[in-house]
Amino acid sequence: MTTASATTAKRSDRYRWIALTNTTMAVFMSSLDGSIVLISMPAIFRGIHLDPLAPSNIVFLLWMIMGYRLVQSVFVVAVGKFGDMFGRVRIYNSGFLVFTISSVLLSFDPMRGTHAALWLIAWRLVQAFGGSMLTANSQAILTDAFPRERRGFALGINQVAGLAGMFIGLTAGGLLAAWDWRSVFWVNVPVGIVGTFWAYFMLRDNGERHPGRMDWWGNLTFATGLSAVLIAITFGMQPYGGHAMGWTNPWVLGGLIGGVLVLAVFVWVELTVHDPMFELRLFKIKAFAFGNVTRFGGSLAQGGLQFMLVIWLQGIWLPLHGFSYESTPLWAGILMLPLTCGFLIAGPISGALSDRFGARLFATGGMVVFGLSFVGLIFLPVDFSYWTFAALLALNGIGMGMYSAPNSAAIMSSVPARYRGVASGMRATFQNSGTSLSIGVFFSLMVAGLAQSLPHTLTSGLATHSVPQAVAEKIGSLPPVSSLFAAMLGTNPVQYMLQTYHVLGQLPAEARSILTGHTFFPSLLAGPFHDGLIVVFSVSAAISLISAVASALRGTGVAVDSEEQLPGTAGQTPTLEKENA
Repeated sequence: MTTASATTAKRSDRYRWIALTNTTMAVFMSSLDGSIVLISMPAIFRGIHLDPLAPSNIVFLLWMIMGYRLVQSVFVVAVGKFGDMFGRVRIYNSGFLVFTISSVLLSFDPMRGTHAALWLIAWRLVQAFGGSMLTANSQAILTDAFPRERRGFALGINQVAGLAGMFIGLTAGGLLAAWDWRSVFWVNVPVGIVGTFWAYFMLRDNGERHPGRMDWWGNLTFATGLSAVLIAITFGMQPYGGHAMGWTNPWVLGGLIGGVLVLAVFVWVELTVHDPMFELRLFKIKAFAFGNVTRFGGSLAQGGLQFMLVIWLQGIWLPLHGFSYESTPLWAGILMLPLTCGFLIAGPISGALSDRFGARLFATGGMVVFGLSFVGLIFLPVDFSYWTFAALLALNGIGMGMYSAPNSAAIMSSVPARYRGVASGMRATFQNSGTSLSIGVFFSLMVAGLAQSLPHTLTSGLATHSVPQAVAEKIGSLPPVSSLFAAMLGTNPVQYMLQTYHVLGQLPAEARSILTGHTFFPSLLAGPFHDGLIVVFSVSAAISLISAVASALRGTGVAVDSEEQLPGTAGQTPTLEKENA
């Protein structure tokens, strides 16, 4: 090798590590914010002085949790396409800037009550848009920077960082919220500032750029249809009229049906337009198609898990073991560390090994392990032994870690270079929409189960401890979603409602001590909640094992890394380079 060639190779290798470090930091930061708020809600509600049990405030809680995912699901494909058209690094850098500015504004919320909640929701939506610009283009930048034989490692690290951010956010949220609720948003600011300047001066667009016409109809129908579906799911989780959930609300039904119809129009538009936003022809590539199917299935199985674990720990297990409601977010984050550790250990190892042995073995095996962890959780009692619980969480994290990195590498390595931005966006859309749908479906299953037994159980339990029958019936008739969210937000709903109805001071001292203690409400909630958990975990196990079968069917894979045309396009048959994907 000549001196000039050696110098060029050294510079290329150095740039790869710069691209990997910067994009990994960005993806980690973006995904961290998707979950850090979930466990920080008690501190946020107390900090902005918002009543956690007021029925009108449930909508703020749901939008703080679901809004971030909704925006990322809707816009991630579009900004990935923009990267293919105008330069991936340019869109990526803009995302860093948007994300950082919105983080600053989130941490300086100047209001209180509902106005403060609206401020947080609005800037969370803007922050999610910046995060989608980062997520959609980071993997395309890495695919451009790394040769095919090293992409599994690079994309594996990037994907591990993204999903690790979701898990670490649960622990970090508990730790930071115990100090100050604003610190949940402060944590992004220094990282965002450094990352923005670093990306601007060090990253370069060395991938293919294909300017084209904007697919306005595709963007419009996709954004409208998916937004309608996800917004309807969000409102369907709220009480409506005399119902525990809002699925009979005409606006919810209209959003679901109308959204699906608009998405059907979107598919027709994408099949007929000259330069589509959502490149449906990529699904002709087997590794891409099955990789995204399993990614959607994995997110569908996993997304609701975090939500259920937070409620399980904060609302039931920790209070039953003597922890105050105010301290449960911190300890819930700590107790879920095995999930993060399992993922962080398995992810990088499987990503590196998949470069050598192929993706199918690790992705399929990981999804099987992931599904088996749910089978174990089905048989776990609601008042479990912690070390058994920790082992199952670690197994869940190991399974997802084994699966994620090889699957992402297989998806990104299977597409032509010109489509890497849109392919990355499509992969992220399946992941984010699966997570949002999972939270909605699993939470609805849980509330439906609670609505059958909790009102009677709560009413009879209160009456047994000297609460007047009329008051006990009023408290028992509250929507189960209010009780769940109150426990999740660090409030004892029984104590709160007895104070609201001005009967707490009239009760005997012994009854008052029992009703306001740590164990009364969690004990009543435990049985109905566990019945719901069995349904949720059974569905997750089934989805995971179906996804494992789909992963095994992906074949050895084909790579069309340097081709302009997709298989079968315009009667041409491109030269396909065989690769273990």
